[in-house]
Amino acid sequence: MGRGKIVIRRIDNSTSRQVTLSKRRNGLLKKAKELSILCDAQVGLIIFPSTGKLYEFSSTKMKPIIERYNQSKQDQHHPMMNATSEGKFWKREAETLRHQSQNLQENYRVKELQNLENQLEMSLRGVRMQKDQKLTDKIHELNRKGNLLHQENMELLKKEHHLRQENMDLLKKINEARDAHETNRISQAPNGFNLEEYECIKLQLSQPQQQ
Repeated sequence: MGRGKIVIRRIDNSTSRQVTLSKRRNGLLKKAKELSILCDAQVGLIIFPSTGKLYEFSSTKMKPIIERYNQSKQDQHHPMMNATSEGKFWKREAETLRHQSQNLQENYRVKELQNLENQLEMSLRGVRMQKDQKLTDKIHELNRKGNLLHQENMELLKKEHHLRQENMDLLKKINEARDAHETNRISQAPNGFNLEEYECIKLQLSQPQQQ
């Protein structure tokens, strides 16, 4: 069963009236904006609610739209517009278009500057990344060389210790050989006698002879 026709009338409750105003106002402003974009139309919307607060929307500036509206109303009452009035009207139109063109150019310059700023930031970020990478590689290279030098120093210390030990062993052998040679030399008596026989002869010679 279809819904009955809704009667449009003033809402008595002030709270409900404000809620409905807020919803319907937003929808109306949205439709006005869509109409100006889709149809490339100059749209001006003014709302004076009972609260006294003004709500408005304009696809361009509101003043030129109101002037155009007033001029159109005059044209309806005076179809035979003279050349002076028509010239003023088109002059205002040209001024409006000029302002719109300037706004578009300014917006385009802003976008160009934003794009340039983004490109500069990206380039700067890339330079920083390359610098950080080079610094990291340099640190790794220095650490690697430091480790190699440490290993070489350890090897040199080992070789030095080994050579010192060899020198000590060689010196010990030399001392042992010299001591053995000295002992062997002393143990040999003169004239081919050994040390024991030589001592006995010396003892006999030192005793007095009997008569």
